[in-house]
Amino acid sequence: MTVHDLVVSLPAPDELRARCRSLALLDAIVSVPFAADHVYEVDWRPGVDLAFMENGSGDQYAVVFDPAGVFLYGFDHESDATPWREEDRAHWPGLLDGLPAALAQYAEAPEFVFLDFFDATVCAWFETGSTSWQCGPVEFADGETDGADWLFRLLTEADGAGAFVGFAEDYHECSVDRAAVEAVLKGVPLDRRTVAALSATADFDVIATRARALGYPVADS
Repeated sequence: MTVHDLVVSLPAPDELRARCRSLALLDAIVSVPFAADHVYEVDWRPGVDLAFMENGSGDQYAVVFDPAGVFLYGFDHESDATPWREEDRAHWPGLLDGLPAALAQYAEAPEFVFLDFFDATVCAWFETGSTSWQCGPVEFADGETDGADWLFRLLTEADGAGAFVGFAEDYHECSVDRAAVEAVLKGVPLDRRTVAALSATADFDVIATRARALGYPVADS
């Protein structure tokens, strides 16, 4: 799977935003007392939201929700498409070709730049008013990868609950309640029972405050 497969697997922007928000909330709960890998920031820029993942091993992705559209990129430091494959870093040919001017600023955002370079192996976008995700005219030989096959799995799997349970149980080495995960992914208002089912140590009031900041509904006590 490369970005060409990714652009036909990604959900529409509104659905993707909801999944990113829910994923950030789920990760915030099951990661207690540690920092979550997945975060969602409302008004990262005025009127612009950001979903971000960083796994601590040098890999990351970001999804920017702008009124002009959605900008998505990922960086797999071990993929064939890594800019570090050359002494003078260079993007995989075609990676940013066709990126709309209204979204191009995000390939230069200081938060996404490392040592004065936009480290990316995957890039896709969805312009407001369009009907599908797009990517540049990148080409890969058989066996070559850009990281799209695993970086965005939690955002594209049809069985989102199963994907998150698998991720969380492997990463945190603990059991995760699938029904509670499904409830959060469906946008069911967060309550004490759901938080307790996901984590024995998470403080509900702290998590509820975070959920509200994300724009996720919280049940009345």
